[in-house]
Amino acid sequence: MATRTLRILFNNALVVVVSLIVFTPVYLVFINALKTKAQASSMGVDLPTSLQWKNFEIVIERGGLVTTFGNSVLYAVAATLICTTLAALAAYVLSRNRTRLNRSIYLLIIAGIAMPTNFVTLTKVMQLTHLINTQLGIIVLYAASHIPLNVFLIYAFIGSLPRELDEAAIMDGCSPLRLFASVIYPLLTPVLVTASVLNLLDFWNEFLLPLYYLNRSVYWPMTEAIYNFFGQYQSDWSLVSADIVLTILPVIIIYLVAQRFIFSGWTAGAVKG
Repeated sequence: MATRTLRILFNNALVVVVSLIVFTPVYLVFINALKTKAQASSMGVDLPTSLQWKNFEIVIERGGLVTTFGNSVLYAVAATLICTTLAALAAYVLSRNRTRLNRSIYLLIIAGIAMPTNFVTLTKVMQLTHLINTQLGIIVLYAASHIPLNVFLIYAFIGSLPRELDEAAIMDGCSPLRLFASVIYPLLTPVLVTASVLNLLDFWNEFLLPLYYLNRSVYWPMTEAIYNFFGQYQSDWSLVSADIVLTILPVIIIYLVAQRFIFSGWTAGAVKG
């Protein structure tokens, strides 16, 4: 009994320490975003003497965050819709027809989760397809980069759905596409929400792909805007912190609202793999 109690206390203490390590940078950014330039110069943990809400107004105006926010929303939402839909279609076919060839295709697809990106080859492909320095190109890159993980999640979830649903729909005269759209797709809601939230969070925080393949500032997402803003105002940590807060705030809100869907989707997908 004493050993169990000590283990629980140790685990709780470990969780508290890890939480503090994760929370500290977020806390520093938030409080320094509300300080004056002089107070924020040391990036201290002390609270501001007066709240400088005008820092956010300055950042929005000088950093062009209205445009970059719209770009980030466009890239994240469009890429999420594309990659989750394509992944669901692929996962359904591969899961329901488990031939040796389909098994090999599935393993080849999910290998993309661990394989690094070859930016030299990717640049050549982007140039040949005339997608470089375009919004469509970034959306396609985002979607393609997350299809392997989405297929992995949805494949496991579809394996838990009874095949009798497919047989009953076919007997009622459903075509394969109608079967998927009307019967299977609605049942994938838990795992689709999970995959969509994970995709949105990753796409919102993506930095390298826009840096390499978007040269026009009018197409930049918010991550690139922070990078550019820091280069201009690196001496003013109050404005830099305010810029970071405005960028990470949507991600925090999305995660807090959708975290229960994330955990429910992971659990549902783990029923049968």
